[in-house]
Amino acid sequence: MKTDRVRRLALCALLTAIALTIFVVEAQVPLPVPVPGLKLGLSNIVTLFALAAFGWKEALAILLVRIFLGNLITGQMMSLLYSLAGGMLSFVCMTLILRLLKENQLWVAGVIGGIAHNFGQMAVALAVTQTPALLAYFPVLVLCGILTGALTGLCAQLLHQKLRRFFQ
Repeated sequence: MKTDRVRRLALCALLTAIALTIFVVEAQVPLPVPVPGLKLGLSNIVTLFALAAFGWKEALAILLVRIFLGNLITGQMMSLLYSLAGGMLSFVCMTLILRLLKENQLWVAGVIGGIAHNFGQMAVALAVTQTPALLAYFPVLVLCGILTGALTGLCAQLLHQKLRRFFQ
């Protein structure tokens, strides 16, 4: 039905606005850690939730709009390549792993996505800077990906459990 498509589009627009707001706010608050560029990635809660609630097409659209507009709004267009690489690798990994997981294991996809995101960004950093010494940060980034991925994954799982009826 047409009203179902309009409702779905409106919900996706709402989720995009929420993800974008979280992204912009988080970009303004630096974390007090000695790892450059580290963020919690809280806007990924929305991406993972959308992936579970709607499927990959809608979640991908939300992710891409958030990345492009978020980098434009925050004036970080130089970070666009890093955001796209991390976001897309994370998205692909989460999409694939969700096929194997149960509904109460959404947090696992968050962990896999967090690690993949950091891997994608590290690959871009190595390609752009041609500095293999950056790999010294990789173990720290993997640990951070596990921790932040678990956080975002748990939040997405809780949201999905509470709101799944509303978003179907």
